[in-house]
Amino acid sequence: MDLLIFDLDGTLIDSEQDLANSVNATRVYMGREPMDNDTVASWVGNGAPMLVRRSLAVENGVSPDEVHDEELATAYQFFLAHYREHKLDFTYAYDGVLDSLAALRRMGDGTPRSLAVLTNKPVRFSQGIIEGLGLGKHFFRVYGGNSFEQKKPHPVGVEALMGEAGVDREGTLMVGDSYVDIRTARNAGITAAGVSWGLQPHSFDEDPPDVLIDRMDELEHYVFSRRHRG
Repeated sequence: MDLLIFDLDGTLIDSEQDLANSVNATRVYMGREPMDNDTVASWVGNGAPMLVRRSLAVENGVSPDEVHDEELATAYQFFLAHYREHKLDFTYAYDGVLDSLAALRRMGDGTPRSLAVLTNKPVRFSQGIIEGLGLGKHFFRVYGGNSFEQKKPHPVGVEALMGEAGVDREGTLMVGDSYVDIRTARNAGITAAGVSWGLQPHSFDEDPPDVLIDRMDELEHYVFSRRHRG
């Protein structure tokens, strides 16, 4: 595997508390009651605009797409401002992430391997969190939900990263914690690895990955064994 593409929230970092705090601050600002963290976590994965849409639609009995544009705009701007200031209050890298990323940056023969992040979180927030947690040196590129015209599960981000890294589909692996990442991999024709510790591992029931890992060192074993067999 010459290119590893990682999701961010729920895969490399536990950002649940900060996301829940910003969503609930937004809900209070919009005259609603706070929601529990598990409910907020179930709304994560399709980008910040959809997260806010879902948080507004829940009591109204409407789909997120039916939220009024003016209401959404007000809530979204508040959410962005709040999350910008509080995105690293409680967010941390999962156990083993730093060590495993350092190991995965090198092939078995010592040559470099390309690592990247493809998330639906806004790119500036993503970059700020990655740098703030000391993860930035491991990735040659970080793309967010506003980096392209389409978000995951559209394959445009994967295809851009493969082109930049000069890697084909057979040598590319997508790593994520939800069905969004698995569908992204399927749409791009690449291998998908799911992590069991994320925000939405239950979503793998309908969209199973090619391999499910329970710890970051298991990802190392999988990647290096694939390289060895190749």
